[in-house]
This record gives sequence, C-alpha cells and structure tokens, in this order.
Amino acid sequence: MKTDVLLGLQWGDEGKGKIVDVLSPNYDIIARFQGGPNAGHTLIFNNQKFVLHLIPSGIFRENTLNVIGAGVVLDPVIFMEEVEQIEKTGRNISKNLLIAEKTNLILPTHRILDAANETELGKAKIGSTGKGIGPAYADKTSRNALRTGDITLPDFKEKYNTLKQKHLKRLKTFDFNFDISDYEQKWFESIEKLKRFKFMNGSEFFNKALAEGKKILAEGAQGTLLDINAGTYPFVTSSTVTSAGVCTGLGIAPNKIGEVFGIVKAYTTRVGSGPFPTELFDEDGKKLQEFGHEYGATTGRKRRCGWLDLTALKYAVQINGVTALILTKADILSEFNTFKVAEYYELNGKKIDYFPYEITDDLKPVYKSFKGWKSDISHCKTKDDFPKELKEYIKYIEKETGIPVKIISTGADRDDTVIV
Repeated sequence: MKTDVLLGLQWGDEGKGKIVDVLSPNYDIIARFQGGPNAGHTLIFNNQKFVLHLIPSGIFRENTLNVIGAGVVLDPVIFMEEVEQIEKTGRNISKNLLIAEKTNLILPTHRILDAANETELGKAKIGSTGKGIGPAYADKTSRNALRTGDITLPDFKEKYNTLKQKHLKRLKTFDFNFDISDYEQKWFESIEKLKRFKFMNGSEFFNKALAEGKKILAEGAQGTLLDINAGTYPFVTSSTVTSAGVCTGLGIAPNKIGEVFGIVKAYTTRVGSGPFPTELFDEDGKKLQEFGHEYGATTGRKRRCGWLDLTALKYAVQINGVTALILTKADILSEFNTFKVAEYYELNGKKIDYFPYEITDDLKPVYKSFKGWKSDISHCKTKDDFPKELKEYIKYIEKETGIPVKIISTGADRDDTVIV
C-alpha cells in the first residue's frame, strides 16, 4: 500500500480542506505533514462552517483516523481552541486524533519574534500570518526546538525556560514592546490539556499502517508556490509544501508515495506580499474577490485575485509529480461573460514558457480568452451536466498540463462536488 497526497498547486487557498473532507471516507488515515496554524482549511456541511488550522480535515468522519505529523509546528493554544470548537458539536476527537512525538511546538516567544521581524522589515515584510511559524521552523533547523515528546519529560519546564531566554535575548535587539504573560499562561494550560492526546512514533506508525494495507492520505497546507525551496522566495512559507515534504514530514520513503492530487483554482489568488504575474486591479479582479469570497481563512485579509497562470501551474504539476488534478471555484467563473488564462510570459519581447528565477514587473503574461457559461453549475452531478464552455475549459487544462481533471468543485458545500 502507498500514501496518496493532496496538495495545493498555487499560493494556497485552493480549497484543500473541502476536498480532503470529501475524500476522507475512502481513507483510513488523514495526515498533516507540514505547516502549522498559518493554514486555514474551510469545511461546510449540514449548514455548518468549520475552519481548521492544525487538525486534519478528515476529523468529521467517524471512521477516519487523523494524525498530525512531525513536519508540522503546533501551537498548543490554537490547537486546544480548535479541539474545543469541534467538541462543542458533541464529538470526542481524542479517540481519532494522534500527534507525532517529533512535532515541534510553537512557543509564545515565537509569536513575538514573528511580529518583531515583520515590523522591522516594514514595507519589505513577507506577509507572515504572525503565528510564529517562521521562528519555530528556524529553531528546528538550528536544533533548539521543543517537541511534543518533550512535554512528558521531567525537565520540560527547564527546557522551555532555556529556549525562552534565548528568544528574549534576541528580542532585545528589536525596538518592539511586548508582554507574553497572558498568552504564556494559556500556553501552559493548553500543554496540560494536550496530554490527553496520544503521542506516537510517526515513522513507525505510518510504515506499519502501510504494511497492514491501510489507506493514507497526506494533507498539504499552503500551496506549492509558497514552498521554501520551490516558491517565490523570499515571499514563501517556512516548510516543504511539495510532495517531497510528505516523506520528511511523515517519515516514509519516496517509493511509498502513490497518487498525487493537485488542487488548482479556476483562477488564481494570493494573500500577503510577493510577486503575482496575473494579478488583476480592475473590475474583474473585484468580481473574483466578491463572488469568490476571497478572504483569508486564517487572517481575514483580502486575497489578491487574478486569472489562471498556466506557466506556474505546469511548474507545480512537474515538481510534485501530480497524477490527477482537482479544479475548484469553477462556479465563480459562472459570473463572467469571458475570462482569461495566462498561457506564457514575455520578457523584453521574448517568450518565457517556464517559471523564472525572479518575477519582476517586466515579466508580462500573455493571455488566451475563453467564453463564460453564465449559468449555475451547483446542480450539476456529473461532468455531462456541465455547460459546453466549462467542458472546453477543463479539456484545455487537461491538454496543456497532460494531467486529467478528476474532481470539480461546483460550490462551497461538501455535496457540491463532481467526481469524474
């Protein structure tokens, strides 16, 4: 048995949470392999809306086990707030939620370091969510981090104070006022609550599950173009978002990767700073934002909107080894008489059909226009029900990427999904 992967192919916000929820009944285990509370996966069903930041999106399926892998960074306060939100619905999730003992912890001072760094950068800021993600991963690579397994050790408080003092020393170099006392108290209260969850050896757990024939789906956070290695650096996240991150984040070998589902919006969005070649500043951009409800699930910030970037999509498909595409927000394009796709770029009159090292204002997207369908597709139950124009758009994406589109989202609810 192999581990399937589901990840975003743009700058995040592609609709991963909904699709994981839809696919969860087909899997025994759903596992987060990277990122932290900077993720915001929205699920809507039975007239209820949930936004998950750390907990895998299979948590609402009773027969699915959910696991937070070692590649994740976990804030105990945000985690327990999320647990309590879900358990208000009558669910006891401690029985189907496990945490790898090597999962790194986000400390209160990580959040302060994050805010101080962004403040110092000013206009050149990265666009961080302010959740302490970057500083937590920095401690991981500098071998200073605390992990969930440390919670059970007798010298945990001593380890915490040692790392806290290192952070406070670093914060003295910033002109930044802060007070962590309230959050620190919540943090330690949440640490105690966290102990009711089972911590396990991630690599042993996943490899044993595969050997027993269990079906696993690895759930990615953020999007490929935010990957620390492959993304639009330095305006990226701090983890390996691509399918390669599944191996390190869960502790499995590359030959244990099966299907790679790549999620792509029918258009493109981005939150925060960084290059965005197809960004729209006109009425079309405003319509995408309005009808697509394009506001960050984690930060509430307005998402920048633009047409689909085919060059960036092909790049993401290539480096992830995508085997199947999932198209989301197709219903939003129903609002347009015509829409566009950027087929390639031009730089100083030369065609650029690959994702370049640096994206500057001189790089111009070259567009192909498509006729819209101007009809409600939320009632469509099969691909045959789609209007001709949508079928042609799907066929175009398949031809250009060489990858079949196997799932199309036609609305926000879990039931608004067409599986080909």
